[in-house]
Order: sequence, then C-alpha cells, then structure tokens
Amino acid sequence: MKFTCSTDINAPRDKVVSIFLNPEKQHHFQDGFISKELLSGTLNTVGAQSKMTYKKLELLETIQINKLPNEFQGLYEHKHTTNTMNVKFIPLSDEKTRYVSEIHYIKFNGFIINLMVKLFPKLFKNQVNKWMFQFKRYVESE
Repeated sequence: MKFTCSTDINAPRDKVVSIFLNPEKQHHFQDGFISKELLSGTLNTVGAQSKMTYKKLELLETIQINKLPNEFQGLYEHKHTTNTMNVKFIPLSDEKTRYVSEIHYIKFNGFIINLMVKLFPKLFKNQVNKWMFQFKRYVESE
C-alpha cells in the first residue's frame, strides 16, 4: 500500500526542518510519543537506528536518506508492519513550506492487521494526515 499526503505550513523551510529533526519536540504533534532512543550510528544521519517509543507501540527507525532540507527517508519496522516514509520540504516562499510525505507499506504481519488493511485502508492515510496537521499547527504556533 502506498499513498502521499501533503500540507502547506506558514513557516520558513529551515524552521520546519529543524522541528522535524528534533525528537524533543515530537510529543507536541505525534499522539502517544514518549521517546526516541539512538541505538546505533549518529542521530539524524544515514544508517542511524533509533527505537521510537509510543504509549501503545514501539518502532525501529533506520534512516535511509538524509538530504535535508530537501529530502528524508526512513524505514520503520514494527511487529505488525514495515514501511518507508519519504519526506520532502519544498519552499513555496520565504515564509511558506510544503511538507510532502510518501508512505509505502512494504509488509503487514498478522491476520488482524491484514484484515484492517482490507476493510479500512484509509485508516493509515488518515493517521498520517492527522499527524501532519498537528505538526503544521505546532510549527505555526512556535
């Protein structure tokens, strides 16, 4: 399953990228986010692996591409899903940035998750849109 979400943020690209890369700010726009623990490599560099802990799940993040402020790609592994997230920050003006996120689910493990994908495919896109909107709102308010 693959989909793309985008939103325009009323803030300069450098500010948007700075907040995107800062795990200390993540709890402001991702529901249930608790922490990001670096397991190997250097934070925010290609090959770095981190454990991302949320109230109801844990993810293993591996950074595949970091050419920010232009592009970022991470691989996210969970016991039930594996996906990539490719993010681009496109400057629309000095004070406006388009945030584009392409999500590609590579693998679903388990009966329940496969059933959810078939019955509620928009659930996954809706969650990404929600977090992107919360990110936009947070960036614009800071």
